[in-house]
Amino acid sequence: MPWDIAVILFVLSVIVPWRGSIRLKLLLSKPHLEPGQRISLYLSTIGFQWIAAAVAAWRSWAHAYSAAELGLGSGSGTSIILSATIAGSAILGVLHWLNFRRMSGQLDRVPRIRAMAERILPQSGRELIPFLGLALTAGICEEFLYRGFAMAAFARAGFPIWTSVVVSSILFGAAHLYQGRGGAIGTGLLGLLFGTFRSILGSLIPVAAWHAAVDVVAGIAGPRYLIHNTSVTRGVIDS
Repeated sequence: MPWDIAVILFVLSVIVPWRGSIRLKLLLSKPHLEPGQRISLYLSTIGFQWIAAAVAAWRSWAHAYSAAELGLGSGSGTSIILSATIAGSAILGVLHWLNFRRMSGQLDRVPRIRAMAERILPQSGRELIPFLGLALTAGICEEFLYRGFAMAAFARAGFPIWTSVVVSSILFGAAHLYQGRGGAIGTGLLGLLFGTFRSILGSLIPVAAWHAAVDVVAGIAGPRYLIHNTSVTRGVIDS
């Protein structure tokens, strides 16, 4: 494996999880965050993810990775890709909404969930707009990094396809260790689902849309169920 590809994978597997954990500790150490601080968090994360994706795309181009290797082609065909994108986004969006509603009954037993929600999730229409930009960015950039670049790099290194899916999913879960062990495991399992369908369909388009849909639901349902502020939630939905 070329050294530059290995460095990017090291960043994804070590630096990104470390950075996320440190940032969350800093956020939880504050009694509360001002709206401008949350917006700054969203914008800085958007910038970091686009830079990371751009570097990975640059080195992929330098090593002559094809569009098909990176999952950037039409894969199984336009109609199948479109159907999978719409159906998967709707199903995962509904399931994620229901999961937030379930989590609302656990706030007394797991106060960390509410603490994280209060600091990370948008609490006004003004904050929701950049959060939606972050959701779209995460759908595009994270899927390219983990299901596009990482899986292609592992395949080039001789890994069987399903090993590439599993290892990239482990890296994806590790990147979300700031959510706690349960959050990292759940995200890793979601990565397995995304990686499996990326392999079957041969395209990142559906999984990028699914990822974005999950994050959009988090920005809308999260304040409603995890922060338990009716007036705030109404402001997010109506604005």
